[in-house]
Amino acid sequence: MEWLYGRNPVYEALRAGRRKFTTLRIADNVQLKGRVNDIRELAMAQSVAVEKVPRKKLDEIVKNNQGVALEAGDYLYSDVADILDLAVERQQAPFLLILDTLQDPQNFGSLLRTAEIVGVHGVVLPHRHTATVTPAVVNASSGASEHLLIAQGNLAQTIEALKQNDIWVVGLDGGEEAQLPDKLRLDGAIALVVGNEGEGMRRLVRESCDLLLRLPMRGQIDSLNAAVAGSVALYLAWQARVYR
Repeated sequence: MEWLYGRNPVYEALRAGRRKFTTLRIADNVQLKGRVNDIRELAMAQSVAVEKVPRKKLDEIVKNNQGVALEAGDYLYSDVADILDLAVERQQAPFLLILDTLQDPQNFGSLLRTAEIVGVHGVVLPHRHTATVTPAVVNASSGASEHLLIAQGNLAQTIEALKQNDIWVVGLDGGEEAQLPDKLRLDGAIALVVGNEGEGMRRLVRESCDLLLRLPMRGQIDSLNAAVAGSVALYLAWQARVYR
């Protein structure tokens, strides 16, 4: 079991209902109204024990808890097949996000939040050397992780399998050989790859991509944060899908 924290993350976890929950703790100095009351009602509807505790007791679990903490089972990962099935169910061209050894929980959570908002069918992570769905990531994603299908696997093999399903794999890259957004079609079945914060995509993953996408830049610095660049690319793909 682990403790999820923060009002929006806890609310979304309960709303998604994909985990087993045992205890909800609410700080005794928090008023039972608004989102906190919504959380309490969702917990009670799912037979989760609700406890009012001193704020200090919550702070011992985690800081910045916003007065609520939810004891939850492990995050349940999905399979890539589940992600593709969801696209079929929605009668949409597959839209995936692949994260190649992203390390920072804040970047990971931010990308999950954007992915959920733009309608990504699922996210794929490598088995090792990557951030995973921890309480910090749930918090950074504002609970978006609880609504997303997230799979783990060998990325090179996964990419090849996606290609066999006629899904174009587009890697986000800053090199000159990468193409600008106006030169690429992003409106079909697509998997967008975002690499590590410092090194970008690993060589084998990069070479497995069908196309490389480069974001135009006009300022003095030469790169964007991985979460920002990935979010911009996700919105470009979403825009292309909506207005195709």
